[in-house]
Amino acid sequence: MKAVKWRDLSDDELWQRVKELTEEIFNLRFQLSMGVAKNPARVAQAKRDLARAQTILRERELNLGRTA
Repeated sequence: MKAVKWRDLSDDELWQRVKELTEEIFNLRFQLSMGVAKNPARVAQAKRDLARAQTILRERELNLGRTA
């Protein structure tokens, strides 16, 4: 998902996605260690998605502190 679509999500939806992606990364890494992963490239994609979500949440947090 592109960053533009991530920015359309609410804070609660972003936090939910962060939780889901964190769990998914854990499960994928476990599958890789066991040798049963179907798509090893998904780990990198999930990490990028997690970073995007966390970055957008941090941007919003910093923008709340500003008085325009």
